[in-house]
This record gives sequence, structure tokens and C-alpha cells, in this order.
Amino acid sequence: MIKLNQIPVSKIIDPEFLISAYAAGYFPMADSREGEIGWYSPDPRAIIPLDKLKISRSLHQALNKNIFDLRIDTSFEQVMRCCSERKDTWISETIIQSYLKLFMFGYAHSVEAWKDEKLLGGLYGVSIGAAFFGESMFSRVKDASKVALVFLVNRLRENKFQLLDTQFITPHLKNLGAIEIPRSDYLILLKKAISKQRTFVK
Repeated sequence: MIKLNQIPVSKIIDPEFLISAYAAGYFPMADSREGEIGWYSPDPRAIIPLDKLKISRSLHQALNKNIFDLRIDTSFEQVMRCCSERKDTWISETIIQSYLKLFMFGYAHSVEAWKDEKLLGGLYGVSIGAAFFGESMFSRVKDASKVALVFLVNRLRENKFQLLDTQFITPHLKNLGAIEIPRSDYLILLKKAISKQRTFVK
């Protein structure tokens, strides 16, 4: 794990600096809800190969039932705040406000699972070139975040993205096809992906 110097919590991260950090393989995390922000570049790095997403039988059933109304970018801030609602969180108010700036500039996006006009799950991340950097996800009901992830992967495939970065691996992501690769290999993939011109929102 490579960690850069922290920045004071009172400052919103400059959007250009944040994009440059992603392009160099780094991302920010707050030490706590009110904590300082550090910059991280894990080794190994977790990704989900876009052609190797694993869909379980139960998830297939949920997809076939069309339980959720999937939307993009209709409630970005709400998705972030839902993702932050946990006892130990790295999504501080500084992080939220910084990514809202990225959202305003078209770099940050949310995928949302709705039912009966209630937001029940989703995820958010950053899009640069042909790379999408998944930041966090949440579920209020079973399979909501997984369905959102399947939607995300399908969108990335359709728009010819090359890289879906998940930063760290978890049992949940591993079950969905996430793998770990050396940081050196990740940086090669990253350089190629961000050099392409792609659009996440059609």
C-alpha cells in the first residue's frame, strides 16, 4: 500500500488535482467521518475484468424479474450519503463535497436501483477515458447493489470501456468476479484506458 501525505479536512479537493490523482493510480480516503484525507495506491489492486463478471443463479433470477428501475445520475448525492451511512466510513463530508464537484463537471456518476420511487441501492464512481473507478455501493434490500453493478458493467461494455477498478478486494466483490493484480500491471492498464475517449452517459 502506498499512501501519500494527508490534506486538512476543511478543504474540498481541487477537481483537477483529483482527476490527476486517479490518472496516476491514487484515490483519496478519509480516516473517519471527520478525519483527514490520505491518498492510496494499493498493491495489489483489485479490478473486475469486464468480460468475467460472475452472476449467481439468484442474481440471474433477480435480473429476470426486473425488480428495480435502474437509473443513472438522478440522485448522485443521495447515493454517496447512503454509502457513507455505516459505523466506520471513509466517506467524509469533504469527500462528498469533492465528488459533487466532479459530478458537476461530468466525471463522477451514480447507478441507482429504485422501486416504488424509493432508492434501495446503488453505487458511484469516477469515469476518465475508458476507465471507471468504482468507489462505493450500498443496498437497502437484497441484490439492489448487485443489480446496479451488473447494469454498470453492461454500460461499460456497451461504451467500450477497458477498465473497471474496484481498488480493494472484498468477499462480496470476489464473488462477483473481482481479482487482484500487481500495481505495476494495473498502471499499464490504467495508462492505456485513460488515453481513450469514451462517454459513460449516452
